[in-house]
Amino acid sequence: MRIGTGMVEITPEEGIQLGGNVGCYRPAKIVSDPLYARTLVVESNGKKLCLITLDLVAIERIYCDRIRKMVAEKWGFEYDAIMIHPLQIHSAPSLGNFMLTEDIKNIPSEFDWLRGGDERYNSFAVDRIIESVKIASESLQDVKIGVGSGIEGRLAFNRRAVMRDGKVSMPGVWIPQNLPLGNTRICYIEGPMDPEVGVLCFRKDSLNIPVMLVSYTCHPVCVFAKNPCGCIVSADWPGALADELRKRYGGNVLVLNGACGNINPWNPFDPDYMKIDHRFIGRTLAEMVEKVIETMDFKEETVIDWKVKHIKIPVRKVEPKLLDEAREILKQNPDPVWINEEKTRVDFKWFRALSIMNVYLLQQREPEFDYEIQVFRIGNVALVGLPGEMFVEGGLKIKLLSPAFKTYIVHMVNQYVGYIPTMDAFQRGGHEVETTLWSKLVPEALDMIVDTSIKLLKEMFGK
Repeated sequence: MRIGTGMVEITPEEGIQLGGNVGCYRPAKIVSDPLYARTLVVESNGKKLCLITLDLVAIERIYCDRIRKMVAEKWGFEYDAIMIHPLQIHSAPSLGNFMLTEDIKNIPSEFDWLRGGDERYNSFAVDRIIESVKIASESLQDVKIGVGSGIEGRLAFNRRAVMRDGKVSMPGVWIPQNLPLGNTRICYIEGPMDPEVGVLCFRKDSLNIPVMLVSYTCHPVCVFAKNPCGCIVSADWPGALADELRKRYGGNVLVLNGACGNINPWNPFDPDYMKIDHRFIGRTLAEMVEKVIETMDFKEETVIDWKVKHIKIPVRKVEPKLLDEAREILKQNPDPVWINEEKTRVDFKWFRALSIMNVYLLQQREPEFDYEIQVFRIGNVALVGLPGEMFVEGGLKIKLLSPAFKTYIVHMVNQYVGYIPTMDAFQRGGHEVETTLWSKLVPEALDMIVDTSIKLLKEMFGK
């Protein structure tokens, strides 16, 4: 087995819109830490695959297709053997638009940032991503691999709190801080988290580690949460983790973010939410990775493989009452409704109405969503690439039923889909399930994706 790796900076210039918030102008002003495109190429027995991670919030399908086609043509990869994984970092740009589709026409050009992207950034980012693949493809070297996992359950938390009225709320920095008895409205937390710290390490005969993959499951929102309309560029905890490991081992580090749709980096029962620190998370995870590496046996592996399955998932039909309400809001206010004189923040109810209408128009144009499930095999390890923000319950079920020695979920790959909640979550409501462009698939979507993923894994591993 041979691997190559590349790492190229994709930090935006001043003024580029940062994604991750709804209806808020966030031009990049300060770089806390740089953003990178990182590539791993794995080659064995005439086959090769390519994994690209991006310190970005999302990628639009058109840009994913463009990159995969360019990589396939230039370096001879099969299209299906190329996976692109934006880490969903909320203090970084998007590659393309993801908050509104082309179905929405009434956005003035000067406010195009409401769509979630920034056209000025896209060509630059694509060129830099391609450069990272070039570097990786031209630096292949023989390696042995080591695999292992540790458990770190103190850094990530299920963010859906079931309140005394049975509905769901998201504890966070917007909750009042002066609560001497704690948030007494919370009854319990709806679901689990995933504490696994997965490590796939590639080692040369010289005992150096040119690259490793590290899997953890948590929204990268530490920097964003402290100022949701802030303009600080940061790679959040994935960047901090990669930096810590590079200090200790050198080489490149590709962080893989798991099924974190309902997972945040702060304890819902700790009123001091503001103490969250992405650097602390990075250091703590790096310490666990170091312990895992110390237990590894490095072996020669020759097996790599990939499988892709497209499934058709119905787009949700907008409830008639919800659609009527959205139409009325937009009829009264066809242009953006601003909540400040500077026109940098749009009224959330207005934007939500626009997003609801977007789902309706999308469903009329494309009743079924083409959802791509992508599975990579490296030795006895499976990487399951899933577009969208799947709830952690889905990722855990895939891990439990996978025949692979280790299975790591890779979320948000290849295109933006929005949240993929459990069916139970729809009964309680909340941000992740209300019908908008960021939650547009039918409630059965998660089960459809999980079942198909498990079938692919069993086909790939022959069990």
